[in-house]
Amino acid sequence: MELRRRDYHVERPLLNQKQLEELGRWSSVTGTHQWRTWLQCSHARARALLLQYLPVLAWLPRYPVRDWLLGDLLSGLSVAIMQLPQGTFAVMSVMVGSVTESLAPDEDFLQDLNSTVNETARDAARVQLASALSVLVGLFQVGLGLVHFGFVVTYLSEPLVHGYTTAASVQVFISQLKYVFGLQLSSRSGPLSIIYTLLEVCWKLPQSVVGTMVTALVAGVVLVVVKLLNDKLQQHLPLPIPGELLTLIGATGISYGVGLKHRFGVDVVGDIPAGLIPPVAPNSQLFAKLVGNAFAIAVVGFAIAISLGKIFALRHGYRVDSNQELVALGLSNLIGGVFQCFPVSCSMSRSLVQESTGGNTQVAGAVSSLFILIIIVKLGELFQDLPKAVLAAAIIVNLKGMLMQFTDICSLWKANRMDLLIWLVTFVATILLNLDLGLAAAVAFSLLLVVFRTQLPHYSILGQVPDTDIYRDVAEYSEAREVPGVKVFRSSATVYFANAELYSDTLKQKCGIDVDRLISRKKKLLKKKELKLKRLLKEEKLQRQAAASKGTSVSINANTSIRDIESNNMEGSKAKQVSAGKELEDTAASGQEDAKAPDGSTLKALGLPQPDFHSLVLDLGALSFVDTVCLKSLKNIFRDFREIEVEVYMAACHTPVVTQLEAGHFFDASITKQHLFASVHDAVVFALQHPRSGPVSPVSVTQL
Repeated sequence: MELRRRDYHVERPLLNQKQLEELGRWSSVTGTHQWRTWLQCSHARARALLLQYLPVLAWLPRYPVRDWLLGDLLSGLSVAIMQLPQGTFAVMSVMVGSVTESLAPDEDFLQDLNSTVNETARDAARVQLASALSVLVGLFQVGLGLVHFGFVVTYLSEPLVHGYTTAASVQVFISQLKYVFGLQLSSRSGPLSIIYTLLEVCWKLPQSVVGTMVTALVAGVVLVVVKLLNDKLQQHLPLPIPGELLTLIGATGISYGVGLKHRFGVDVVGDIPAGLIPPVAPNSQLFAKLVGNAFAIAVVGFAIAISLGKIFALRHGYRVDSNQELVALGLSNLIGGVFQCFPVSCSMSRSLVQESTGGNTQVAGAVSSLFILIIIVKLGELFQDLPKAVLAAAIIVNLKGMLMQFTDICSLWKANRMDLLIWLVTFVATILLNLDLGLAAAVAFSLLLVVFRTQLPHYSILGQVPDTDIYRDVAEYSEAREVPGVKVFRSSATVYFANAELYSDTLKQKCGIDVDRLISRKKKLLKKKELKLKRLLKEEKLQRQAAASKGTSVSINANTSIRDIESNNMEGSKAKQVSAGKELEDTAASGQEDAKAPDGSTLKALGLPQPDFHSLVLDLGALSFVDTVCLKSLKNIFRDFREIEVEVYMAACHTPVVTQLEAGHFFDASITKQHLFASVHDAVVFALQHPRSGPVSPVSVTQL
């Protein structure tokens, strides 16, 4: 519907900040002490704390058994079988392996006779290191969760998370290539490790095992076909076909019946030790050696878990409590370390398998853990012939969703190229520097980009949209017109130490007048006028002294004439000298009168160009806070524009900003709250009603 002119009409008086506070009866909000709420005790608070730290008590009683139980069971079984031959997350495993290999190298376990490595002693020492590392990682994560370190998640924007998880999926994909081709690769960690791994895979491709490649290819094709069937028959199937579970069980049976390992050289899971290791207290003496690596692993593990959690939360419409995730992950590592486990985190590949096979809740994880426990205790030998290539194929197929995030590049190119830059930098940094350093570099770049964007905001001169109280950028709105005699200036970002100088410079540039040069010329002319006056007064004094030394009384003033001097019977030369003195005195007298006059120092009196506007309105609606640099910059703006006879007003300040202005002693005798208006339109109308003409004393300026 076309907007009609004058759809509504509002009448109200012009409101500056002082009048607004009086009208609205403003009073400062008294802050509440957070510690008081922490010490409050009630049944409701106790229940809320219990559900906060044990959320299973909230959702398990409402669990829909008929709708979700079968999917969670099948999903848990699929993930459990995949979990048998590998660690939870390849990158975490490499990080832990690099620590254990550096602190317990093979050289420390050489036997004296034949210089062979005592693998039993070496592995025992490395297990001790890994379990102590797991306990320390768990302590870090639990501690960080209790102090609410999860707030750092707010700095993980969606483009950053997508770029990070995409890079992680690429790393997982490359880590599975050795199982697909049946290659033996050296273990690498640190920056560029994934690049070196990929180069090594390409270099050793001629050594690939054909049987392993065929096995991986067949398993991959089967999984893709099953997924296509699930998508096509989604409306007719009560539950998706558990393709991963059926493929793993079928591959194990075929491998056992055909003898893939012996006949075709296909690498299989192999011997799975049975039974549980009794809990052992970690060696606390190792903590000093492991503290740095433990903190890095704790942060990387949390970053992976929370990144995947945010992706699935966005996909399925729920929230992730980052602090609770830290505590849960820390307790898993802490308790696991007592049972000689190594640090773990959320697995991208297993999480994707769990989602694609119908998993809905943590019941799937419980089923998976229970099934793994049963396998460890008794059924491990049943899966000894499972080909690792089949597991790799299942992981790669389920990485499709994460790898499809490469399409973000096209969408972000059209929508927001700054977000695209964050995505690309995160991806490249994570690929080149690995997950720990890559995440740190990505967060640092993202924060620097925020600072850079606030340093270069959009500045604009506003004009009034006809017949409205709305003001918009005259460069963007062709119908917006500048109000004659009034300049309205706005910044799209808050003003603080990083952009305060740019704000002031751009303001002067947008006003179309060189303020600094005009002030400089004015000061030079005033100084020149003052020096001329002093020189004339000095010459007057010399004339008086010369006349007195010759016994002649000379009264030099504006009414002195040559005829008066000649009446004193002075010589012709003396008359000429006094005539010159009269001329100088005339100039001095006129200079004194100009200096005492109100308009003696105006731009017009000095012969300088005057601005084509008498008032400047600063739209400060974008300010969210002010610092000391901003306060000084605003004061300088008032000072400079008043020097060129332009009055300055401010408009649309939020209440917290006004409070900060008061706390910073911004308001004084020359700048009061009467210079601050409720809206831009109030300031403009007031400026039109009170145009400034000539210099005005500070006191009269505040009498608005």
